[in-house]
Amino acid sequence: MSNPYLTQLQAKLDERNFARLAAIDNERLHAFLADAVDLCEPDSVWISTDSPEDIAYTRKMAVQLGEERALAIEGHTIHFDGMQDQGRDREVTKYLVPQGDSFSKALNQIEREEGLAEIRDLMKASMKGRIMVVRFMTLGPNHSEFSIPCVECTDSFYVSHSLNLLYRLGYEEFKRLGAQGHFFATLHSSGKLDDRMVSTESDKKRIYIDHTKDIVYTVNTQYAGNTVGLKKLNLRLTIQKAYREGWLAEHMFLMGLHGPGGRKTYFAGAFPSACGKTSTAMLPGETIVGDDISYFRAVNGKCMATNAEAGIFGIIQNVTAEDDPLIWDVLNKPGEVIFTNVLVKDGKPYWLGMNTAIPNDGENYSGAWKKGQKDEKGAEISFANKNARYTVALHALKNCDGELENPAGVELAGIMYGGRDARAYVPCQQGFDWDHGIICYGAGLETETTFATTGAEGVPEINLMSIQDFIAIPLGNYIRNYLEFARKLNKQPLVFGVNYFLRRKEGDDLGGFVNGIRDKHVWVKWMDLRVHAEVAAVKAPTGFIPCFKDLESLFKEVLDKTYTMKDYVEQFTIRIPENLAKLERVKEFHRTKVVDAPPELFRILAEQEERLRAAEEAFGPYPSPECFPIEI
Repeated sequence: MSNPYLTQLQAKLDERNFARLAAIDNERLHAFLADAVDLCEPDSVWISTDSPEDIAYTRKMAVQLGEERALAIEGHTIHFDGMQDQGRDREVTKYLVPQGDSFSKALNQIEREEGLAEIRDLMKASMKGRIMVVRFMTLGPNHSEFSIPCVECTDSFYVSHSLNLLYRLGYEEFKRLGAQGHFFATLHSSGKLDDRMVSTESDKKRIYIDHTKDIVYTVNTQYAGNTVGLKKLNLRLTIQKAYREGWLAEHMFLMGLHGPGGRKTYFAGAFPSACGKTSTAMLPGETIVGDDISYFRAVNGKCMATNAEAGIFGIIQNVTAEDDPLIWDVLNKPGEVIFTNVLVKDGKPYWLGMNTAIPNDGENYSGAWKKGQKDEKGAEISFANKNARYTVALHALKNCDGELENPAGVELAGIMYGGRDARAYVPCQQGFDWDHGIICYGAGLETETTFATTGAEGVPEINLMSIQDFIAIPLGNYIRNYLEFARKLNKQPLVFGVNYFLRRKEGDDLGGFVNGIRDKHVWVKWMDLRVHAEVAAVKAPTGFIPCFKDLESLFKEVLDKTYTMKDYVEQFTIRIPENLAKLERVKEFHRTKVVDAPPELFRILAEQEERLRAAEEAFGPYPSPECFPIEI
């Protein structure tokens, strides 16, 4: 046997699993697996071929080993991550950067050899007494220009089960591609576990990305955002690949919006976690292609898009029958669903904001729980975590779009950016052109931190394109790639900014939200009319905003709600002082964190400032939308 890595693996694998691996002719794959087995020292290695029997085995083992437990509804299970592992951990997620190289100051990094030595020491013999699970998956549809093969080695059958629901099965794709298949790789170990199968050494949690080899290492964690490598960890690698090849890998949902005459128009949207992303993608009456990660390519002058994933790892907080009927349906009927970090009592899950009576005791991420229970620091333990999740395949949803597996993707007509901005931006606006929208709504996206990321909540920060944590190239190059991508298109998607979290001004204080929860459906219906040039718009200093008469009609048509001029003025008055302050924060970020920002960025921000100051001089600090001209 000329392949030394296969020879090495043959001594570690049983005959059946070795045959499964040897069927894939890819020496780099064999080298990665030989190193993983040698490093982690599992008792055995199981290679999944994605057969129905193998898919069933990974589900069965997740329950048999206690990583998941069955709930009352058939197919539903519960998994707990413990008290210290409840979200993506920025502090311990780092790029391995070779000596002499450097990334943007906004990105966590460690010298490559130092970081490799540290994490490999933590992973040494970490799988003793366990099975190493080897899974082959793909990002994007199989047999597609969008497709990226991925392999993940893990000692967690919960992680393997999650992969079944979230991604396309890829064993046959690896066989088909053979030696030509360049892939991303993830090596994960849960580390030491307690009797509830929860990782116990959170102080030794590390998630390191070796972008020079397209390998992710993750240890002492089980939270899926830290362990399911194909999610945000491989997104970092995909962004590099997209930059090299001139396309876009984005932290965006993808949805089909249904308009007049039965037409369907595709939109993408970037929102930081817990800012309305999934609820927008899941609007009733529309269809969903994906809720989290999208790829865009210029094909024959068109912007074609696809979902990198095939399932949803969604925040469950505030999911109710009234506001989220499609998600509620799948969470309350037989079928494959993994719940994480909710309360369980008598086989039933309970989460925050579900609008039902909550038991006074049960089991949750902290263990046995009762109302009023406190943690080591004396803080009361909530019955469910704010970042509790559900995992489900998209095909389980009634509104799954029929184009999900189309290898060509779908043509994109619009992109929206949204965050938590209590003070400045109006609820909905359109960029004057691609560059303006990308810079002011995307590169200037400001939001408040939420519970979905470990750390303090409610802190305003710039989160460039809602992807800043995941960018593995200089931030200036990332922005430049966006601007250059548009030049390849005959028709550029329109770019919109949305803000579901603008609050009323009550003197110097802030009141309640100016939006209702369901108002977002009106904003996206207006976007559909705009991309088809069916309504005019008001030219405000920060972008095109809706005309009152169009919103009056849409609120009645979409929500059966009366919309008044008072509502319009409250929502679309331009708050000039707050917008000018926001611009200063955006400019400061790009001056200090980006360094290599393209000159177009500062020119476009300066033009925005000029328009705001001119409006202030003409109309005062808080001009009504009625002050500005309507343009076709």
